[in-house]
Amino acid sequence: MVATILVEKENINKEHFCNADLNESIKNEINKKLFDAMMLGNTHHHKVNIEFQTTEGIKTVFTTVWATTDNYIILKDGKYIPINSIVYVHLD
Repeated sequence: MVATILVEKENINKEHFCNADLNESIKNEINKKLFDAMMLGNTHHHKVNIEFQTTEGIKTVFTTVWATTDNYIILKDGKYIPINSIVYVHLD
């Protein structure tokens, strides 16, 4: 695993997201994990690590996923991350 820069959830909207170059199998796995993260967040307030691609490289945020849409995950206080920028979701 490559070391990533940790970003505070409060600063997530300052990031310049870009598309992660992933195959369909990995994208499907990420979508499944995002759904699981949302369920854990809404039922147990469980936080997860989400790695995402930016113009400055891969970064990580440790947060609760409150909702998912077709294109974004929604975090607390109206923060969001484009799903097409996410490269990995750590549920534990």
